[in-house]
Amino acid sequence: MTSLRHDFNTVAASKPEKAEKAKYPPPFSLRLTYEERARLEQDAAGKPLGAYIREQLLGDNVSPRKKLGNRPVQDQEALGRVLGALGGSRLSSNLNQIAKAVNTGSLPVTPETESDIREACREVVKIRLDLIRALDIAPGDDP
Repeated sequence: MTSLRHDFNTVAASKPEKAEKAKYPPPFSLRLTYEERARLEQDAAGKPLGAYIREQLLGDNVSPRKKLGNRPVQDQEALGRVLGALGGSRLSSNLNQIAKAVNTGSLPVTPETESDIREACREVVKIRLDLIRALDIAPGDDP
């Protein structure tokens, strides 16, 4: 038993190797007065302040920064259409009423009801396609 505990302690004490992560240098902080910052922001003329300062300090030796895709929407116009359609519709309320009627068995299936449901489905498909276009994803992809 002592040898088992000894082996356990040896194994437990050894740390598993971790995959090496790329190490980045820690950020550099710089304190400025309000006047200094205002002057830099004016000189930057709308450019991000960090990029402007790096450009001023390093000149042509500035390495390009990674761009984070912080704007997943590729087509703002399509997204606007979708949001407008959703905001102007009673889609969620109507779908909820239909689901309630189906669950209670009180939905009369008439040609008019069937037509309304088909029209609602067509509208949902249009909204879905606009969202797919706006977010630039493939139609079969699930986000």
